[in-house]
Amino acid sequence: MESAIHTLHEFMFRTETITYLIIVAALFAITGFWLFLTGRDEE
Repeated sequence: MESAIHTLHEFMFRTETITYLIIVAALFAITGFWLFLTGRDEE
């Protein structure tokens, strides 16, 4: 189980880390979806 957040710095660091992970996951998802869409057009 995770420890509690005691300071504002810990809260901001954890929030920023989660935000960056979400951004990276979204970039991979968008790239994969784009490759899926453009790959179907080639015959």
